[in-house]
Amino acid sequence: MLLIKCPWCGERPELEFSYGGEAHIARPADPTRLDDEQWAAFLYFRNNPKGLHAERWRHVHGCGRVFNAQRDTVSDAIVATYKAGEKPPGQSGSSP
Repeated sequence: MLLIKCPWCGERPELEFSYGGEAHIARPADPTRLDDEQWAAFLYFRNNPKGLHAERWRHVHGCGRVFNAQRDTVSDAIVATYKAGEKPPGQSGSSP
């Protein structure tokens, strides 16, 4: 079983969490200005890398908070977790 470290609750089994998709995706400032192709790209097209990938997770059966994780899609190992709004480990500042 995959163990995920919630930034608030600590390490817990994956059954307590819900996957929320790719992390660090900024919503368009003015969605009404997007045409159908641009809106579809925002809604449906995501990176699907082989290797390290930033993802959003929610601790559904715990604190209920959303956080980000860096997961290696080859080994399925979670390398790091960090609070939503923070940059991935190794980067400074905060993200949108």
